[in-house]
Amino acid sequence: MPFGKYKGRFLIDLPEHYVVWYHNKGFPKGKLGQQLELVYELKLNGLEDIVREIRKRY
Repeated sequence: MPFGKYKGRFLIDLPEHYVVWYHNKGFPKGKLGQQLELVYELKLNGLEDIVREIRKRY
């Protein structure tokens, strides 16, 4: 995350309530918004562990 309370964290590691808040508020425009929307979908479907496993391997 490039700013705010969670600056420096990987987007996949953001708390679920924070990503849901962005979903309800509206994601920002641009690449960050697209990435947050993807993270929302991954968390919604319980797939964030797949991304974490990939991150561990590389």
